[in-house]
Amino acid sequence: MFRPVLRGLAVLAALTVCWSAAAEVTLSSSNNPTVALDERLSALVGAESRTLTSLRGKSMSRLIEAPEAKGAKGRDFYSLDRLSRMPAAKGGDEWSCLTEALYFEARGETLKGIFGVAEVILNRVDDPRYPSSVCGVINQGTGERYRCQFTYTCDGRPEVMSEKRARDLVGKVARIMLDGAPRTLTDGATHYHTKSVKPRWSRAFPRTTTIGYHHFYKQPNRYAKR
Repeated sequence: MFRPVLRGLAVLAALTVCWSAAAEVTLSSSNNPTVALDERLSALVGAESRTLTSLRGKSMSRLIEAPEAKGAKGRDFYSLDRLSRMPAAKGGDEWSCLTEALYFEARGETLKGIFGVAEVILNRVDDPRYPSSVCGVINQGTGERYRCQFTYTCDGRPEVMSEKRARDLVGKVARIMLDGAPRTLTDGATHYHTKSVKPRWSRAFPRTTTIGYHHFYKQPNRYAKR
């Protein structure tokens, strides 16, 4: 009578050991899907953290920067809609001179064409062969026969900006450029002319680009200012 009972107890004990062993295998870190998922997530988070830590400040700012704040390479930088949302521009003498030049030299151009002319003027300001101020660059040669650098300064007509919308637009462009916007349109151009003329220097200076009705050129270092 006792032997069957003992035999049954032995079988029960053996089954208990087998179940415990199976449970250990099932709950091990290599087979438990919850533990495995936690390990994979930890590895991914760790790798992402190391990557973010390795990024420099400027790289990080480029990742989180809004598209409209990406400077001249942004899609909306040369957008009339963007400029229309800007408050009216104002400034001192340098702003007034640049606004006037853009009005008389480029107000009939595309927006990029207006920015291109502004780039030329500011490129000259940075070039030691030209005056070091916006007003100096624009008025260089004024009053001297055949030496005016910008036609409107020596055409004998008073500089009256009567078109308010055009004046407001070029004023905003002038403000943006004087505030340090990147000059990416003309590849360092120092000269331009309309397609209807062909000045002598255009045969010697390399053309950098064409925007709207203007060809743009960069003055080589071997040429003196003219």
